[in-house]
Amino acid sequence: MTRVAIYARFSSQMQRDASIDDQMRLCRERAEREGWTVVDAYSDRAVSGASMLRPGLQALFHATQEGQVDLILAEALDRLSRDQADIAAIFKRLSFAGVCIVTLAEGEISELHVGLKGTMNQLFLKDLADKTRRGLRGRVELGRSGGGNSYGYDVVRRLGPDGQPVTGERVINAAEAEIVRRVLQEFTEGHSPKTIARRLNTEGVPGPRGKLWRDTAIRGHRVRGTGLLNNELYIGRLVWNRLRYIKDPETGRRVSRLNDPSNGSSRRSLSCGSSGMNFGRRSSSGKARSKLIPASKPSRKPGFGRSVARSTF
Repeated sequence: MTRVAIYARFSSQMQRDASIDDQMRLCRERAEREGWTVVDAYSDRAVSGASMLRPGLQALFHATQEGQVDLILAEALDRLSRDQADIAAIFKRLSFAGVCIVTLAEGEISELHVGLKGTMNQLFLKDLADKTRRGLRGRVELGRSGGGNSYGYDVVRRLGPDGQPVTGERVINAAEAEIVRRVLQEFTEGHSPKTIARRLNTEGVPGPRGKLWRDTAIRGHRVRGTGLLNNELYIGRLVWNRLRYIKDPETGRRVSRLNDPSNGSSRRSLSCGSSGMNFGRRSSSGKARSKLIPASKPSRKPGFGRSVARSTF
């Protein structure tokens, strides 16, 4: 009797849970035709194939180590992983445990599949990243958010004419905007971020994400442009592509790295209609500028952005 464990995965929130059910159904039909016994099924929903830190996949590994499985059945090799190094490690690990991999798309997996399909999947990930980055730049060109959200803004959730979610739009949260102005005003008056945070907590003012205020949320990081005092969005300047994220091969978690300002980072001056708390600079004709310009290193000297605070009022 060949004991089979089925593994299924889909990677995007845009996909449906039915994708998992479809993969499971097709795999069970294949197992029935082959006369295999399905002893368990594992799945990961809305989890990237570039990461090994998936509950379903880790549970599958545990089952193979315990000797509960003879064969792993999946729809395709990229369901197990899209990362070239990870898929090689998975194959090596399962081969050591005496467990075979069979997919509906490729059949029984061998070293040749691992090499060729691993390379193709890795190229797919790179191509997907390039297309995503291009789409984000187009969104920023329109004055929309390229990702994430700042305190003082609410994300707009609506559907477009095509029925698809519209992304990147945000509006000013009036109550939080008053807190931003207050923080900047008090800082220009000489109060430290720690003192300001203490006052806000004493008054019961909710901080970012509803948590308590901390001086780091106010001070932030000058070079990375974080915190209320160093976020250029509060002076009507949207900065995009300041950071890049790479995967730590040891932990599988993403780690941020600063981009070279001369290599693709951009700043865009926002007009009132683009949801900047402060208006962007205007030309002599009175029209708001919307030119995307290369970002340079912040011109402010250390001091937690005093120039930003002054320019806001």
